[in-house]
Amino acid sequence: MVLLDGGVFRMGSDEFYPDERPVHEREIAAFRIDRHEVTNEQFAAFIDDTGYVTVAERPLDPAAFPGADPADLVPGAMVFTPTSGPTDLDEWRNWWRWQPGASWRRPRGPQSSIDDRLRHPVVHVAFEDAASYAAWAGLRLPTEAEHEFAARGGLDGARFAWGDEAYPEGVAQANSWLGRFPYDNRGVGDAAPVGSYPPNGYGLYDMTGNVWEWTTDYYTPRHLRLSDRPVDAGKRENLLAAASAQDGLPAIPRRVLKGGSHLCSPDYCLRFRPAARSPQAEDTGMSHIGFRCAADA
Repeated sequence: MVLLDGGVFRMGSDEFYPDERPVHEREIAAFRIDRHEVTNEQFAAFIDDTGYVTVAERPLDPAAFPGADPADLVPGAMVFTPTSGPTDLDEWRNWWRWQPGASWRRPRGPQSSIDDRLRHPVVHVAFEDAASYAAWAGLRLPTEAEHEFAARGGLDGARFAWGDEAYPEGVAQANSWLGRFPYDNRGVGDAAPVGSYPPNGYGLYDMTGNVWEWTTDYYTPRHLRLSDRPVDAGKRENLLAAASAQDGLPAIPRRVLKGGSHLCSPDYCLRFRPAARSPQAEDTGMSHIGFRCAADA
């Protein structure tokens, strides 16, 4: 892990997506954070020691899915699948599919494995899975503010973890989508082994790109400043869950993901930036979501 002294920084961005606003000052206490994302090898050690079963590997309760075909109610996860050509970018189902049997140990389905991916970040982990690993390791997940502070690497206010240019001198500094999304990728095309790209100013790898990372904060559609209301991790009002309840839908808590992933493309999702954030239902892992751990100093 890397020890960060903390301090005051400008959190958020007014340039890109509405939920990154407003830019505001946040003060971070000293903390430690993993140098890289938790790998398959590390997660396997946790599983071997505890016998833990991830959310994606558990049987589904038919009562939670009224009207669903029982044959479809089998353990699995969401897997990214490139399209054969241009498609409607407003319809995410065009490139995401439900894959029975997909899990952290079989990331693309029953016929896949992680035997040659031990140094890749673990994926298909739900929030509970990530938090359970962190507790086993005597650590915790980072808050959203801690993650953004760490991702900036000391470059307060910069667009990217390395400066203001997405591809300085035409060179990718993070594992993101290079080409036309979601069918033409001239980059890695998947998560890369941790540490494959240059570290940021704090010596941290893959704080942006590669895989999205869980944080402890509940998602809200804009930043809440300290003057608005308390924003302690885990205590922030979950506006999306509240709205779902008002609409008569299941109130599934959504946490903030940070850092973007290898699927982030400038023509679709310019989120391989420190300020970027995304809501994710706690019970849903996907093939581009992982995590890293933090701890108090």
